[in-house]
Amino acid sequence: MTNLIVRGGRPLRGEITPSANKNAVLPVLCATLLSDAPLVLNRVPDITDVRKILDFFQALGSQVDMDYATGTLRLHHGENLRAEGAHLPLGMRSSVMLIPALLHRFGQASLEDEAKGCTLGAREIDPHLEVFEAFGARVETRDGAILISTPEGFHATRHWLDYASVTTTENFAICAATAKGTSQLVNAACEPHVQEFCRFLIQMGASLQGVGASTLTIEGVEKLGATTFTFQDDFHEVATFLAMGAITGGDVAVRNGASESFPLIDRTFAKFGVEVEHRDGWSRARLDGPLHVRQPYTSHILQKVEAAPWPYVPADLLPIFIALGVRAEGSVMFWNKVYEGALGWTSELAKFGGHAVLCDPHRVITYGGKPLFPAQVESPYIIRVAIALFMLAASIEGKSTILNAAPIKRAHPNFVENLNALGADVEWVLGD
Repeated sequence: MTNLIVRGGRPLRGEITPSANKNAVLPVLCATLLSDAPLVLNRVPDITDVRKILDFFQALGSQVDMDYATGTLRLHHGENLRAEGAHLPLGMRSSVMLIPALLHRFGQASLEDEAKGCTLGAREIDPHLEVFEAFGARVETRDGAILISTPEGFHATRHWLDYASVTTTENFAICAATAKGTSQLVNAACEPHVQEFCRFLIQMGASLQGVGASTLTIEGVEKLGATTFTFQDDFHEVATFLAMGAITGGDVAVRNGASESFPLIDRTFAKFGVEVEHRDGWSRARLDGPLHVRQPYTSHILQKVEAAPWPYVPADLLPIFIALGVRAEGSVMFWNKVYEGALGWTSELAKFGGHAVLCDPHRVITYGGKPLFPAQVESPYIIRVAIALFMLAASIEGKSTILNAAPIKRAHPNFVENLNALGADVEWVLGD
């Protein structure tokens, strides 16, 4: 177990350059397998999931040259990869996005242990298998494994998702990029990282229309080629560091090349009395006094934060706003419309003295502004829940411990180093 020791009560101040969004980086890495040509990716973060995928590429026989100091990755998969090395990495949801490229390469793939990432409630793989079948793949279960094969390759299809899933949309795009004919996906996800992923496919030579919309049209091409691609700033990380500055009463400026994605996020911060300013490629959160919940003009209702597929507030950011809700004077209802059962961790807030009531598997109400005190809490395997618990610990004077905080390393390189540079006192410690 990897834990965080936090000595809180220190306002965070300074400037931060965010990393790239893992939710763009990982599908892009998976899609590189579609090309036999040399590829260069810039700003690749040093996170555990990236290392797992690069190890997988090397097991296939790909040429991998990763400079973690500069974030530059040079990849060349070539034409003679080893099918016997195609054992999907465990412990990461993105493994399922390797399947389309493996089918493209070898005509078959297997899912021996259902792909798992953060424990964000039920996350079924059936929508992915339905996409593979729509493109002509055969799916069968044998000896506890799911076997997928494409004896005749992919053929174009029109598919309508029952839910605007990010990874399912990306899997559809990977399949369609080289399928014979023109494919269309209705109810496609359109998050900023999905748009970034689509731009990468286009740079490799894919033909996509509707990027950023709910309908994607993709004309298959015979092959994809070489390109150099640079990842943009992760809007999740930008928002996270802004929240950290606000909850500690500090002043953190975060470089932000994606401010066009922030209007709704800015209005959500404002519900807690936090004003976000974007200027000259940087973002800063400002507080006029202590955190407080702005009361709605409509009487007799609670202030609300509703998380759902883009362009709603991202569900991945909901925990950081819950942390603000525990600190801010007033009450807020938080509604996760994406994942069932993803709010069970809020029971840990009571260990800090926080007041939160779980209404049902999707909603929780915080009653903020209560006295808080240091505590030992345990995070589930959810990246931004571990960060939300850290945020509260950092805002409380005294020593706190976040048990099982390792998920943070799946998305945030140099997390502790960046925080200590801002004035925090935090360290990683190995536990039992």
